[in-house]
Amino acid sequence: MTEESPRKIIHIDMDCFYAAIEVRDHPELRGKPVAVGGSSGRGVLTTANYEARKFGCRSAMPAFKALRQCPSLIIMPVRFGVYRAESQQIRAIFAKYTELIEPLSLDEAYLDVSHWRSSGESVAEEIRAEIRETTGLTASAGIAPNKLLAKIASDWNKPDGQFEVKSDSVEGFMADLPVRKLWGVGAKTAERLLKAGIETCGDVQNHALTELHRRFGRFGTALYHLSRGRDDRPVQPSRERKSVSNERTYSEDITCFEESVPKLQALWEELCDDLAKHKDRSIKSAFVKLKFNDFRHTTVERQTSAPEWKLYESLLQDGWQRSNTRHVRLLGAGVRFRSQEEASELEQLTLFEENLESLIGGI
Repeated sequence: MTEESPRKIIHIDMDCFYAAIEVRDHPELRGKPVAVGGSSGRGVLTTANYEARKFGCRSAMPAFKALRQCPSLIIMPVRFGVYRAESQQIRAIFAKYTELIEPLSLDEAYLDVSHWRSSGESVAEEIRAEIRETTGLTASAGIAPNKLLAKIASDWNKPDGQFEVKSDSVEGFMADLPVRKLWGVGAKTAERLLKAGIETCGDVQNHALTELHRRFGRFGTALYHLSRGRDDRPVQPSRERKSVSNERTYSEDITCFEESVPKLQALWEELCDDLAKHKDRSIKSAFVKLKFNDFRHTTVERQTSAPEWKLYESLLQDGWQRSNTRHVRLLGAGVRFRSQEEASELEQLTLFEENLESLIGGI
């Protein structure tokens, strides 16, 4: 019986995608700190180029704070229509190499090129060269036997570079990585693991599966496998994510609203970290989930485009009003996204309203 060949998974990540398009279309910006986003009092950055990042500017940062850190920062308005068109052009390039394409956002995707006789490394080089030649933009790539490793590897030689994790060096590659690099580990979870003496994947590898499961439940089991670079998830074509959420089951029931507030806030902070990876998606609503100690659950949801903490605190309070004196064993916080069609219709309506306001203002 012949051993199955390792998969060849590529994670392509465009370098500062939105900002790179603005610099390409406005050559006078080359070499200057540039960000994309809202520049008004409550505006936030969607992305920042590498020149701006040297000053600490980053996505999801309030514009006023970014300008304080980098007074010479140039903030360009968001042009989602342009970014979507570029993204479609790049996906057409991907389609020349494989049908197995899983977009994560406008600027990144997984590709399964296992059917190619050429090495994954050479296929990635070809794809990146074609993107550069066609669009004038650069991309970085990670090549590995699975999605987890490919995504980690795509950060290794940024910008405009690539890195391959070979199947015979996976555990060694993972050992020195901080657990924060693992899928599903946000800032708060990493802090919790650090208190347990776990900072790197190597630290996790030193613990038995039974011990990790005893201390962290199902998450501990996942941690055991992820820290060893194990990930069997297939590349799923044409997937449009409908929501993002984080939830946690607690070892001891939560008895009151006041006790649950800091726990939900920790989940909300992790959610905000996760949303930075979906910056091209339009948010439709925010929700909070509570599961009670009788295993029944309730979800409180409200329409919004801005998932601010005060809203989640209010949703949590509404959820507790449905508890009927029951204690809570699980909390969750999430958002639902508009479909691409809904987002496009909303964008057209917004443009119409802005043009109408401009017309009325000129009368």
